[in-house]
Amino acid sequence: MADDKPFAEHAAQVRDQQAWKIIEKTLGQAQQEQAKSRRTANFWKGLTFAYISVALLLAVINFQGLPSANSAEAHTALINIHGIIAEDQDANANAVAGALRKAFEDENAKGILLAINSPGGSPVQSGYIYREIKRLKAEHPEKPVVAVISELGASGGYYIASAADEIIADPSSLVGSIGVTASTFGFVDMLSKLGVERRHYTSGAHKAFLDPFSEKKPEETKFWQQVLNSTHKQFIAAVEAGRGERLSKDPSLYTGLIWNGEQALELGLIDGFGSPGQVAREKLEEEIVDYTYKPSPFAALVDGLGVAIGRGISQQLLSTQPQMSTSAQY
Repeated sequence: MADDKPFAEHAAQVRDQQAWKIIEKTLGQAQQEQAKSRRTANFWKGLTFAYISVALLLAVINFQGLPSANSAEAHTALINIHGIIAEDQDANANAVAGALRKAFEDENAKGILLAINSPGGSPVQSGYIYREIKRLKAEHPEKPVVAVISELGASGGYYIASAADEIIADPSSLVGSIGVTASTFGFVDMLSKLGVERRHYTSGAHKAFLDPFSEKKPEETKFWQQVLNSTHKQFIAAVEAGRGERLSKDPSLYTGLIWNGEQALELGLIDGFGSPGQVAREKLEEEIVDYTYKPSPFAALVDGLGVAIGRGISQQLLSTQPQMSTSAQY
C-alpha cells in the first residue's frame, strides 16, 4: 500500500497536467476565434463606412447638378431598347416611357432614335411603350421618330418599332415574327409511369387548365387558342396602324415568320438600310445624346451596399459558428 501512494499521486499530477493543457488549448482556440471575429467585423465596418462616404459624395454631386442631356445643343435623342421586353428587365415600359418623355420634352432634341435589338417579350410592356410613342408623337408632331433595328427586331421589338415614323435596319437584320406564343409542358404520362398520383384541388372548373401535371382538355385548348388569337389581332392592328399602306399584302406577313432586312424591305416591314449613326447624320441631328434610362450612381451604390452588407453579415455569422470535427460521422 505504501508503494501505491506515490504512484497514485503521480497519476493525479499527470491527469491535472493533461486537464490544464486541454483548458489552455480551448482558451487559445477561443481567443483565436474572437480575434478572427473582430477582424471580420472591423473589415465590414470599414467597408460600410467607405460605401456610405462615397454614397454621400455622389449624392452631393448629383444635388449640385451633373451635366444632363438637356444641356446639349441641337441633337438626336437616342433611346436603347435592348434585350427581353419585360417588367423586370432593362427594357421595361416604365424605363423606356420615362426616357421617351424626357426626350420629347427637351427642346434641343430634334428627333428620337430608337435603337432596337430585342427578341420581344411581354405584349403588355410592348403595348405600353407603343402607345406612349404614339401619344408623344401626337403632342410633338414636329419631332420625327426613327427606329433602327440592329441584329434583331422581332415580336415585341417590332411591335414597338412599328410606332415610329420610319424603321431602318441592316440587310442582315432579323425582322418580324408578328405572332404570339405561349408554351408549357405535359407530364401526365411520366407521372403515371413513376406511379405518382397527382392531387390538385381547385375552386373553379378550369382553374388549373395550364397545370402541366393535369390532363389536357379539348375545350380548354380551344379557349386558350382564342386568347392567343385575340392577342395576335391586337398585335396586327398595332402594326397596321403604324405602317399603313407600306405593308405588302403577302399572306405570310402575320404568320410569325421572321425575315432578314432585304426581305423585310420588300414586305414593307422596314423603310431602308442604315445604322444609328447614319440615321442621325442624314435624317436627324449628327450629335447624339443618350436618353436611355440608367439607375443613378447613388441608387446603384445603395443597392450594392445592401448586397455587400448582407454578404458580410452571413459570412460573419458563419465565421462565429462552432467548428465541427470532420471525423465524426452519422
